[in-house]
Amino acid sequence: MGDVKAGRRALALVGMPGAGKTVCAEHLKAMGYFSLRFGGVVVEEVRRRGLEVNPQNERIVREELRARHGMAAMAVISLPRLQQALRTHSHIIIDGLYSFSEYKLLTEKLDAQLILVAIAAPRNLRYQRLAARIDRPLTPSEARERDLLEIERLEKGGPIAMADYTLLNEGAPAELLGKLDALLDTLGFSP
Repeated sequence: MGDVKAGRRALALVGMPGAGKTVCAEHLKAMGYFSLRFGGVVVEEVRRRGLEVNPQNERIVREELRARHGMAAMAVISLPRLQQALRTHSHIIIDGLYSFSEYKLLTEKLDAQLILVAIAAPRNLRYQRLAARIDRPLTPSEARERDLLEIERLEKGGPIAMADYTLLNEGAPAELLGKLDALLDTLGFSP
């Protein structure tokens, strides 16, 4: 692991689609934390190319970025922004670390303690949430296909398995956020 600067920590949210990562990330951002969404790297590149932001264009760009930078692409591209944020923030949030390669790269190069927090929910509940979303809803078969792709092609299971903490999200968002706030207090995190 690289030289970890005293007190510098990055909390990375990991989990399958519909588990509640976005709810947690939005809560943390509203609390004043610096937060970087790895999926935002893809959206920025889609927009930079003048393409419509949609799942198909995002997939094309994501695959091109991974072909160019490897499975750690989002971490490679985001590392300078994360390091810059750590110059002015003791604690930062990474929303949606996906691949095991990203996890390994950040562990080696971030110069901060990396804490993985898995947000977990039963599959049938995740699929219900994904079907009910206003932005890009998924049918149960689309949600299952996405799960399989993220596990098989994106190495998503590794960071979830390596989680330092797991928050189970089976109820209302407020319940999950209460668990997250309690964890932040235990860890001594502050914006």
